[in-house]
Amino acid sequence: MRRPCETEKKSEKSSIMVKVLGKFDFKGKKVLLRCDLNVPISEDGLILSDSEKQGSQAEREVLILNDFRIKQSVPTIRYLIERGAKVIIISHLGDPDGRVVNNLRLDRVKEKLADFLGLPVLKTNDCVGNAVKNTVAKMQNGEVLLLENIRFHSEEEDNNEQFSKELASLGDIYINDAFGVCHREHTSVVGIPKYLPSGAGLLLEKEIKVLSGVLENPWRPLVVVIGGIKIATKIKMIEKFIKFADHVLLGGGIANTILIGKGVMIGAPLPEKEILEKIDRINLTDAKIHLPIDGIIVLDKERDVARQGAIGTFRKEEAVLDIGPETIKIFKEIIKEAKMIVWNGPLGLSEDKRFENGTKEVAQEITRNHSAFKVAGGGETVEAISKFGLFDKFDHVSTGGGAMLDFLSGEKLPGIIAIDK
Repeated sequence: MRRPCETEKKSEKSSIMVKVLGKFDFKGKKVLLRCDLNVPISEDGLILSDSEKQGSQAEREVLILNDFRIKQSVPTIRYLIERGAKVIIISHLGDPDGRVVNNLRLDRVKEKLADFLGLPVLKTNDCVGNAVKNTVAKMQNGEVLLLENIRFHSEEEDNNEQFSKELASLGDIYINDAFGVCHREHTSVVGIPKYLPSGAGLLLEKEIKVLSGVLENPWRPLVVVIGGIKIATKIKMIEKFIKFADHVLLGGGIANTILIGKGVMIGAPLPEKEILEKIDRINLTDAKIHLPIDGIIVLDKERDVARQGAIGTFRKEEAVLDIGPETIKIFKEIIKEAKMIVWNGPLGLSEDKRFENGTKEVAQEITRNHSAFKVAGGGETVEAISKFGLFDKFDHVSTGGGAMLDFLSGEKLPGIIAIDK
């Protein structure tokens, strides 16, 4: 049986046909490469600078907590280097809200990228302007330049036409390899392709192939595991797979919200009206829908005191922070029989060791099913997979959070439309 990621670039059901790297001649060309280098960072350390030693306030050191997205960008960059391109990388980090935030500069990302490439990486202090143009003009074939955080400019999120033209003037070809932002109508995603020949990088091509395979040619039984906190961001995916998948396993805050909306968990505030109306349409008697029947329950203000109990015993002053052993057992039995598994979102407060067991056991059961094609994605999911040491046991770990949700909900992503032939 052919694995989903080995399907043709355009399946019989897919309307997505993007120009791939092999269709371009890159030698001597300036390639604007949109990458998603938006990695989780911490500011725990301190930089002891000369100014600080003289009594000025010290800046906090930026530490990269997970370099997954940087690693995933490397194959496309190497491909371009090997073919003599001048590689000009565009990315963002965090949400600076259109202003310069020193701790969101891309210096640490540049260092990590250079380590992975084994080559020096140039960097500018802005992404537009005369200094940037001069640096680009001096680039040699095979060199790599990282432009400063594009979200330091409010024009990026505004999809500003003039900003698009200014960025496009830096290159000869535009390549999108940033699946994680393809659901955004931003300048660097949908604006630049208006003015340059455009295509998809290796990572974006792979994301399209794998996720299209899930929607168009799934292996059955298809089991979808959905967790996380915010149901508003995932309700479309839940609705889609309730109709499409063989089993939908729900956990985390999303499951709690559904159970509250259905009146199973009493006392907590009801979700907003729009979400409540969608929850009302979910038929809990549908055999393919599986919600927690027990959980790890704590007093909301005393999380050190936890008890295991049936969901029906939940009280309004309590919070359910993990799925319980009976739910884990049911979920694992379903996962064992799956031929394709899609997972997005932890099943509890998995960043806290006390409430990680449900997510950990379900993740391990997914990876023990060697006959299934296994796909995972979303920031918290990636963190959990990394924490439990399971990266290599998934067939595909998506770099997209919101983009993956939108794609699997059946929506057309603006970033893909912009480069669709």
